[in-house]
Amino acid sequence: MNIPIDQNYIEAVVLISVRIVLFLIIAPPFSYQWFPLQVKGMLSVLLALVIAPQAARGYVQGDTGTFIVDLVTEAVTGALLGFLVYGVFSAVQSAGALLDLSGGFQAAQQYDPAADIDGAQFSRLYQTTALALLFVSDGYQLVIGGLVRSFESIPLTTSVDWNSVAQTLTGSITQMLVAALQIAGPIMVVLFLANVALGLLTRVAPALNVYSLGPPALALATVVLSGIGIVALPNIVEFLVQKASQLIAGGS
Repeated sequence: MNIPIDQNYIEAVVLISVRIVLFLIIAPPFSYQWFPLQVKGMLSVLLALVIAPQAARGYVQGDTGTFIVDLVTEAVTGALLGFLVYGVFSAVQSAGALLDLSGGFQAAQQYDPAADIDGAQFSRLYQTTALALLFVSDGYQLVIGGLVRSFESIPLTTSVDWNSVAQTLTGSITQMLVAALQIAGPIMVVLFLANVALGLLTRVAPALNVYSLGPPALALATVVLSGIGIVALPNIVEFLVQKASQLIAGGS
């Protein structure tokens, strides 16, 4: 009994799986420790089997050395795509870190190994909220869809264009910083004005112990304002998901 084996198809599935698993290890929301590595591996193989009939078109089997080079190329491509998504979604955590700094919560910074977050209260709150919104709004499906479409813009065994990668990474980091300031900027301005008001209060009424009044007042203001600002997170996460999907799919 002869069972035909398509070596081209098998090698293509392996290469596709390598790109996908590197992406899932780095890109949120799949990069968090809540997703076991075994689940990421099985998901990458399943997605590879689903998209292989189209993504493997034009792939030609080479020798062992060429296959190893292709494995490295796909691993680098998946890691770069994952880093693009990571950079976009870091805007939410960065906004929380700015609020921690402005509100005086930075001293309570600690590392959460499960969520892979190194920050204080609002940094973790914003990151966890964004993660929940990704699943509630099915935003993770758009991220996966962008990864699947990346095989059209970056076919298998395509060499990495480092100039294009550098420009894309620079743009992604810039957008992340701008988005973080847009999220936390209004609250930071109000907290800054509160600090100015407390400073003026010390000049008008020196008898008041502003040093004991200031930190609790800033903490209360940060909690109230961040509760108002977090209402805007659903729209922000939706925009970040669309931008991340466009980046990894090769769009603008």
